[in-house]
Amino acid sequence: MTGRNGLLKSYLEFPVIYKIFIGFVLGVIAGVLLGPSIMVIRPLGEAFIRLLSMVALPLIVFTLIVGASSISPKDLSRIGVKVLGWYLITCFIAAILGVGMGLLIKPGLGSEHLLEEAECTPVEPVDFADMALNWIPGNVFASMAEFDIIPVLIFTLIFGIGLTYVRGSKEPRIKDAGDTLYKVCDAGAEIMYKVVRFVLEVAPFGVFALIAVVIGDTGLGIFAEYARLIAAEAAADGIMIVCVYSGLLLLFGINPLKFLKGVKDPWLVGTVTRTSAGTLPVSMNCAENTFGISKSVYSFSLPLGATMNMDGSASYQTVVAIFACHLAGVQITPVLIATIVLVSVMASIGTASVPSAGLVMLTITLSAVGLPLEVIGLVAGIDVILDMLRTGNNVVGDLAVSNIVSKTENETNWDVGVWK
Repeated sequence: MTGRNGLLKSYLEFPVIYKIFIGFVLGVIAGVLLGPSIMVIRPLGEAFIRLLSMVALPLIVFTLIVGASSISPKDLSRIGVKVLGWYLITCFIAAILGVGMGLLIKPGLGSEHLLEEAECTPVEPVDFADMALNWIPGNVFASMAEFDIIPVLIFTLIFGIGLTYVRGSKEPRIKDAGDTLYKVCDAGAEIMYKVVRFVLEVAPFGVFALIAVVIGDTGLGIFAEYARLIAAEAAADGIMIVCVYSGLLLLFGINPLKFLKGVKDPWLVGTVTRTSAGTLPVSMNCAENTFGISKSVYSFSLPLGATMNMDGSASYQTVVAIFACHLAGVQITPVLIATIVLVSVMASIGTASVPSAGLVMLTITLSAVGLPLEVIGLVAGIDVILDMLRTGNNVVGDLAVSNIVSKTENETNWDVGVWK
């Protein structure tokens, strides 16, 4: 029994990032060796995704209520403007980088035959105005049941702001009620942090199953197919992480090398699971224990970022749009580029933080500039790789902005994590 306890203790003390990486490598090996027969472990990967989804929604609700209600209305408006402003700026930069990498690497150029021979089913275009209207929660409980994150986030944010005013009431009865509700939500958030710890410990097994199933089903050839498209997206995401985020952090006196070292856990989890909302527990743990960001900042910025800050999705939209232009033989003009960038940013904001959601949102970008929707069928074959790249970017971007806002608010504990 002592030996088992010692083994369990050693496992729990071994860094999660290394366990996840080992699971990833073993998954690739298992997928190559066993091929399609590895599909038998698919339920293990799906169970892991379900665990992430299970904790994501209550974590968003509790932490965002605590975050919004623990800040004074004046400070909340200031922090909110900073967070939304930086998310919007980085999103536009990502979209422009996607165009640049698409024009430089030229995915699809000379491969017009792919559009003619491919068997694909056209997708009905999504109307952006209708989508934006659907963000207003007509029934927040229905939105929760359907895992429709943005309406839930909007309601939760409004609820948290309302709780702030209740806690500041001069009438003792109302103030006490508000303080009690705040303590309940704070306790709920702490409970979810404990649940998250359990999910992180089973993550390596889920990652093993997820990557093994992908490799077993498609083979290693998926890494070579449409190489220029993958390379363009990888370059755009890589420049965002290594240059843009690092440059912004350096501008605010934050060590970018230490940031890149500290962000590896949520980056890897986001890359493998392909869900920003599912990675939120890992990101929050990293924000507090690795970067020392105040809970009043990250409990507001990270849930908001997981649903609205989609830098990787913005670059993905523009890269695929340039890919479509090349396949369709469309002349790429400055006006066309500007339209693609603007629409891509709007579409990325509305992209759900679940695997392959960006594929659906391509209908907005492509239809807005008159490009063939059949391209979506072509991209779908390798979207798992593109989704990994863009989700990793999304997660890193959320933490970069959270660090910047926390630094400007003097809310960072420099005696913890990577800063020590």
